[in-house]
Amino acid sequence: MDASTRRRARREQPQRFEHAAPNDLWQMDFKGHFPIARGRCHPLTVIDDHSRFALGIRACNDETDATVRGELTTIFRRYGLPYRMLMDHGSPWGSANAEHRYTRFEVWLLELGVSVSHGRPYHPQTQGKDERFHRTLASEGIGRRSFVDLVACQRRFDEWQTIYNTERPHEALGLATPIARYRPSQRSFPERLTPFDYGTGAVLRRVSDTGWLSFRGLSLKLGRAFADRQAALRPAAEDGCFDAFFCGHKVASFDLREAAP
Repeated sequence: MDASTRRRARREQPQRFEHAAPNDLWQMDFKGHFPIARGRCHPLTVIDDHSRFALGIRACNDETDATVRGELTTIFRRYGLPYRMLMDHGSPWGSANAEHRYTRFEVWLLELGVSVSHGRPYHPQTQGKDERFHRTLASEGIGRRSFVDLVACQRRFDEWQTIYNTERPHEALGLATPIARYRPSQRSFPERLTPFDYGTGAVLRRVSDTGWLSFRGLSLKLGRAFADRQAALRPAAEDGCFDAFFCGHKVASFDLREAAP
């Protein structure tokens, strides 16, 4: 094999990337819903990027904000909090509306101290591990089985999740099982949120129920997802520009020179 052929072969090999430690990043998505005797099942899946450990396969009856928060809270209580979560742009965690960059679900995660990332639109490779997990779940966990209700679905998901995590060798892990590389997070789920300390030098402003805040005589739009919450403004590197922070996360930038009447 000559040098050019070797270079081409290296380029064509799939590039695997994983985060350095468990709980650095979790990937979350809904697998395509399917019919059951009593309605439809919407499987919500959450996996750890580093270990491929399946943190949850939840049989849901819909894909709403309230449902996802409830299921994710159960997972958080069991495994602790990740540092970041990766999701696509679909509802309820994403928004295609540029004027409302953040959703209420994302704001909830930020309040918990969990950063939020989204895969590139029409680029499922960003969440490749979760996509691959869904294919394995469909073929091995669900297959051609018929289910009466969500209880039966959850029973099967729990059985298969144990097999996947503790018994099934994973090729990307050198044939180790995910549980061999996973450990729960040391960041426990807070049952009650405490006010965030923004430190000195931050100017605090309350966001209105319509998503606006007032600063230096100007009205600045942060988004309805932050309604009735407190944000902090700090000067940016360029004169006349300010960055907005929510619970330690930079969520917007404002150029007061453009906003001035």
